[in-house]
Amino acid sequence: MSRSARPRPARRVAPGVDRLGDDVVNFYLVEEADGLVLVDAGLPAHLKQLREHLAGSGRSLTDIRAVLLTHGHPDHTGLAHALRQAGADIWVHERDAAILRDGPRSALRHAKPERSALPYLLRRPTAITTPLHLARKGAFTAPAVSGVRDFDTDRRLDEVPGAPRTVLLPGHTPGSTGYLFPERGLLFTGDALVTHDGLTGHTGPTLVCRGFTHDSRTALASLDRLDELATATLLLPGHGQPLTGSPRTATRRARQTGPR
Repeated sequence: MSRSARPRPARRVAPGVDRLGDDVVNFYLVEEADGLVLVDAGLPAHLKQLREHLAGSGRSLTDIRAVLLTHGHPDHTGLAHALRQAGADIWVHERDAAILRDGPRSALRHAKPERSALPYLLRRPTAITTPLHLARKGAFTAPAVSGVRDFDTDRRLDEVPGAPRTVLLPGHTPGSTGYLFPERGLLFTGDALVTHDGLTGHTGPTLVCRGFTHDSRTALASLDRLDELATATLLLPGHGQPLTGSPRTATRRARQTGPR
């Protein structure tokens, strides 16, 4: 797949925030005065990209103090093992922690999608490029991750640089979580709200389709939580382009599209 065979160059999307990954998967490096934070952990093949990006400013993996996982799907956890070995704390909601402990193939057991992906692929055959890309980049063969730090309620992570706030957004997976850096207006939505769906091809604020989502009704209800986050001015999703403006504007459009 030519459009995503190579990682995209890191792009600065806000002061001290770089978007990494490729045309299919996003993850983000956040610079805080007391250290670096990675939000989500991409695919195993992104390790070279991350190393080179850090080296460009004289840093290395050991300078990343924490990794905040929005959920346990393997396209968001691929570098977690390497970063844990480098000394970072790996954070994830307790309901998705078992996917990390049991390995990426366990995601289908711990967060089974609501529908088969097959009907989506039959309607849109080019969508096969998304799962093939994930497989080629090592998503399903990454090592399990032990020693993760978990949480079960909304809380402020004072142990993490920038003291982000967790925002529980279940539905896409049981433990899907957003991370809000309120003083900076940054809201990382993971796959609870995206701007591109690789199976349907939809572009714009949306829920991930049922072929990749565990419970679409709960995912739809979780959009109400995003509406409460008035301090957020930049939404940074797991897939697709970042969005500026109020979360309410994005959630309204996602509700209009609805679960697919």
